[in-house]
Amino acid sequence: MLIIAERINTSRKAIAQAITAGDRSFIQEEAKAQTRVGADYIDVNAGTFIGEETEKLKWIVEAVQEVTDLPLSIDSPDAEVIEAMLPLTKKPPLINSITLEPSRIEGILPLVVAHKTKVIALCQSEHGSADTAERKVSLAGQLVEKLTGAGVPLADIYIDPLVFPLSTDPQSANATLDAIGEIMQRFPGVHTICGLTNVSFGLPARKLVNRAFLAAAISRGLDSAIIDPTDKLLYAMLKAATLVVGKDEFCMDYIRSFREGRLE
Repeated sequence: MLIIAERINTSRKAIAQAITAGDRSFIQEEAKAQTRVGADYIDVNAGTFIGEETEKLKWIVEAVQEVTDLPLSIDSPDAEVIEAMLPLTKKPPLINSITLEPSRIEGILPLVVAHKTKVIALCQSEHGSADTAERKVSLAGQLVEKLTGAGVPLADIYIDPLVFPLSTDPQSANATLDAIGEIMQRFPGVHTICGLTNVSFGLPARKLVNRAFLAAAISRGLDSAIIDPTDKLLYAMLKAATLVVGKDEFCMDYIRSFREGRLE
């Protein structure tokens, strides 16, 4: 299970305040904490700084890479911002994200191809985001066709079917779960990924809902997730669910996590 650590995102008030204040040590502690607990990529996002995104994200990239060797997930819808970050990354990054919207596909796809990066592809077009399993799978197919047609290996594609808050659409989780299963079956070799916390927005005890959805998604084939890896209960659920569905050979990853005191 690929873990993309989500905490360095300026939609979080503490992160935005630290960046505004130029508090490098705060951002670096976030990066180190997520590295220690087993992240595979560190997501970096400065999207709330309208008009300053490139400048702020460059500062974040430099600060984070001073304290961790993990590769970065460059998180922006803006091709120009992503392009400005690519020369700064010390390891091949993951681009988060592309959609079927013309501006995104035309601006970001050439960067993915030229730099041979992995890419998160959202089931979204100029007509909006898919809300049914059928529509999600249809958009996933179009994304796979466009990306592979441009030379992106299937193994470098991470399809996000998009899950919406259960508080506004009680069937959103089911639609996403069905789509994950169908996508993984229809396109062998592709990956599925999910920005987990959307599912619980507006509900009490959000972390409980997040854990339940993660376990269900893993049972359908989800093999990567954008999460907070410092959330011990969520991390423990990820390891247990991966074990239960037979994706942890000889239970070694689960046992290792237990010995490291990571399971609660």
